[in-house]
Amino acid sequence: MADRPDISPPSKRNKPALQLHVPEPKFRPGDTVDYSHIEIPPAGAHARPDETAHPKEMRDLAFGLIRVLGEDNKAHGAWDPKLEPATLRTMLGHMALVRAFDDRMFRGQRQGKTSFYMKCTGEEATSIATSMALASDDMVFPSYRQQGILIARGYPIVDMINQIYSNKGDKLKGRQLPIMYSSREHSFFSISGNLATQCPQAVGWAMASAVKGDSRIAATWVGEGSTAEGDFHSACTFAAVYNAPVILNVINNQWAISSFSGFAGAERTTFAARALGYGLAGLRVDGNDALACYAAEQWAANRARANAGPTLIEYFTYRAEGHSTSDDPSGYRSAQEREEWPLGDPIMRLKNHLIELGEWDEDRQAAMDLECAERVKAETKEAEKNGILGHGMHHPFHTMFEDVYEELPWHLEEQAAQAIRERQIKWPEGGPRS
Repeated sequence: MADRPDISPPSKRNKPALQLHVPEPKFRPGDTVDYSHIEIPPAGAHARPDETAHPKEMRDLAFGLIRVLGEDNKAHGAWDPKLEPATLRTMLGHMALVRAFDDRMFRGQRQGKTSFYMKCTGEEATSIATSMALASDDMVFPSYRQQGILIARGYPIVDMINQIYSNKGDKLKGRQLPIMYSSREHSFFSISGNLATQCPQAVGWAMASAVKGDSRIAATWVGEGSTAEGDFHSACTFAAVYNAPVILNVINNQWAISSFSGFAGAERTTFAARALGYGLAGLRVDGNDALACYAAEQWAANRARANAGPTLIEYFTYRAEGHSTSDDPSGYRSAQEREEWPLGDPIMRLKNHLIELGEWDEDRQAAMDLECAERVKAETKEAEKNGILGHGMHHPFHTMFEDVYEELPWHLEEQAAQAIRERQIKWPEGGPRS
């Protein structure tokens, strides 16, 4: 009789059992934090390749950490963008203004003036320094923590607050979640709550720009957790295949809501290393070093304009606050993480650099912080004249049917009229605007 195959259950075979790995963060609430496992090279340690170099020639930059500002508060190495002190002060001013804006809007949410807000504390350099390295008309496709781009591009703060409050001054007419801004005039694409959708949109826009023979490039920002989305990988494929003039900025702030970066693949390799498999240029940058952020984005922008290809940049930073006003980070991470983060605070580092240059001092910093706080306070009071959450001062009810068709179809006109009649019956004294 021929030998029969072994059909006994796996537990009875002489083979090791398979095991599944489930990522776990190194620190949980109450744990002592030790970041000694993070390799931080000296500032200026990495060479700056030619902007048209082949991706295989810069492999090490996807695993290292490009840094310019050292512990001595001086700029070091080939990546130093050598910005004028006036430009550095402007950059510092934008970062201070964003932080003041975040603090005021956070308080407004706690006071019930809006339903939702997201701060970018500790990540200001990844939006402000990078956007300053782009041309003002380059198209940006942000995620929901890049309010610094709008501020750096001069978007009116009162309009940002109107959108957050969804009041009658909201240019988006209450159709977007608070903080999901949009501005065609500032080349700022509409923010979406669906993760990573902005990535293929940015690549597609960049491809169209190239087809038209334009000179404008595109840049997009996405959190490290969102790189696990299919849209991100589709964007990388199209960017590589068509050599799209685009920059893919990955903000690795260590946490995606309550899930740490290991669930997106950070335990295995860097996020910048994902560029290598697609044939893209990949850079990994100290995201709390404003000069390094500017230099990397400028390098990638020059590369795109030279038709040398797209770039994926990982900005290694830390989300100092909760994911949003709906989140309590004390429930899933150690309270020591923020204080122990080894790359410091981006505003403090830039301020100390300017002081080291003899171009700034603590008194001027205190005056700037106060001026920013007072400016945001005044803009907030102005916006509140247009209404806040739940106070009825919103766009007319009929506008919910508009802006889809050039001419409103008859059936929508009937629906709008019926809805308005029902509201008038329910609130005969006026109530919510009709």
